[in-house]
Amino acid sequence: MARTQTSAERSSRTPETVAVLGAGGTMGFAMARNIARAGIAVRAWNRTRRKAEPLAADGAYIADTPADAAEGAGIVLTMLADADAVITVMEYDKGALPVMADSGEPDHPIWLQMSTIGEEATEWCAGLAGRYGVGFVDAPVLGTRQPAEQGQLVVLESGPEEARPRVQPVLDAVGHRTIRVGEAGAGTRLKLVTNSWVLAVVEAGAETVALAEGLGLDPALFFLAIEEGPLDLPYLRTKTKAMAERDFTPSFRLRLAAKDADLVTDAAWQHGLDLPLLELIARRLGQAVAEHGDEDISATYLTMRRTSRRSLARAGELPGTLKRSSQEAQETFARAHDSAVQAYGEGDQAERAAYARLKQKFEKRGDHWIPKQPADLAE
Repeated sequence: MARTQTSAERSSRTPETVAVLGAGGTMGFAMARNIARAGIAVRAWNRTRRKAEPLAADGAYIADTPADAAEGAGIVLTMLADADAVITVMEYDKGALPVMADSGEPDHPIWLQMSTIGEEATEWCAGLAGRYGVGFVDAPVLGTRQPAEQGQLVVLESGPEEARPRVQPVLDAVGHRTIRVGEAGAGTRLKLVTNSWVLAVVEAGAETVALAEGLGLDPALFFLAIEEGPLDLPYLRTKTKAMAERDFTPSFRLRLAAKDADLVTDAAWQHGLDLPLLELIARRLGQAVAEHGDEDISATYLTMRRTSRRSLARAGELPGTLKRSSQEAQETFARAHDSAVQAYGEGDQAERAAYARLKQKFEKRGDHWIPKQPADLAE
C-alpha cells in the first residue's frame, strides 16, 4: 500500500558515494548538485561533459564515461531522457553495470532509476539489474526544473524494502517527500497516472486560452470566473499564464512531454484501456515536436493558434470564396482541417472532411453561398 515516508523514519546510515548519469540535464544537474550539497560524494557523468562540469564547484568528480562514474559508487542514479539512453549508459560499451557487478563490495551496488521511461522499459531494466546481480529501485519523480533546483521533488519510490535505508539519504536530498508505492515498477505506473493528469490539464488549458482569445475575450476573465473555486488550479494558472504571455521558457520540454504521452498511451493499450482523450493529446504533442520540441509543454498552445498554410491555400482555390464570407470561410476551413488531421492524418481524407464541415456550416444556416470542392479532391 502506498505511503509517505516521514522524517522520523529516515535512515541515519552514512550516505554512500552516488554516481549520477545524466548530470548535465535540466533535472539531472539540479539533482546532482543537491546531492553533493547534502554532503554526499558525487561522481557525475553527462554525454556532453561541459554541461556537468560546473558540478565540480560543489565537489563532484566529473567522469569521462558511465563506467568511470560507477567506479566506487554504492548507488548509480540514472536521470536521462528516455529508455534507450538509460539502457545504453548502463549496459553497453563503457556502461555502468559491468563495473557495478565487479564492485567486490559486501553490499551489492544499487541502480536507482529515476528517469521516466515507462512500464515496459522499467521491467527490462529490472531484469538487467538482476542479470548483473545489482539491486534495483524504481523511483521516478514529480516536478520540473524549479522544484528540482529547490530539492522539492516528490519521489515515487518502489523496490525492495532492504534497499530503502541506503537510498533514502539520496531521495531526501532531491525531494521533500517520498511516497513508498510498492515493488519495483509500481513507482513508474504511478508516474504514468500522474503524467496523464498533467498532460490533460495543460492541453485543456491551451484550448481554453485559445477559445477565449478566439471569442474576443481576455483569458484573465476565465480565471476571475473560477477564482478560489475547486477548479482553480495553481499549475493550470502557471501554464496558461505562460501561454497568454507567449513565454515558453522550458521547465518541462514539449519533446519530453510528447514522449511521456506516448508512454501513457502505450501503457493504456497494454492494459486494454481505451483513452481517446490521451491518444489525441499524444498526437497533438507529437505534431508540435518538430517546431516547438525544445520549448515548454505550454507551447502546445501554439498548435491551437496556428492556421495551416495548406488549409489557407486550399481555401483560396475555392471558386467564389473570396467574394463573400471570405475570412469566416477560411477560418472555419482551417479549424476543420486541423481537427480532421487529428482524426485521419495529413492527406486528402482530411481535406475532404474539412470541406464537408465547411459546407455543412453554410448550408445549415441557409446561406446561399456554398463553397465548392476543388476538382482534384472530388470523388
